[in-house]
Amino acid sequence: VKAKTVKEYFASVPENRKKLILFLHKFIQKSAPKLKAHLAYNMLGYGVFPYKNYKKEIVKWPIIALANQKNYVSVYVCSVNNGQYIAEKYKKELGKVSVGKSCIRFKKLEDVNLPILKKVIAVAAKNPGLF
Repeated sequence: VKAKTVKEYFASVPENRKKLILFLHKFIQKSAPKLKAHLAYNMLGYGVFPYKNYKKEIVKWPIIALANQKNYVSVYVCSVNNGQYIAEKYKKELGKVSVGKSCIRFKKLEDVNLPILKKVIAVAAKNPGLF
């Protein structure tokens, strides 16, 4: 994605995914209204926290991020609570999705347990960061 703004990001999403990405964008904003949407590292980011990258630099990283991948959609949840990644904590309740430490991947909205995803986003918004 070569977008420089949120609006350009939406324009770059293929038609077969546009409805899903727009729904998730609104869903994230409703679930965590205090997290401002912005473009971050070729994704839609929501809120920021200081993160030390692989170069040992402190950068502003999104608390929540939404990305349209080639074969699926990813919702990144960059949050730890009591030493546990939030996405992993709710892995079994999220539905037919693939979950990594901070990434929730799926192809169809029907595969996601939306009330649990809302809870994950809300918890992450209150516990931003990976420190």
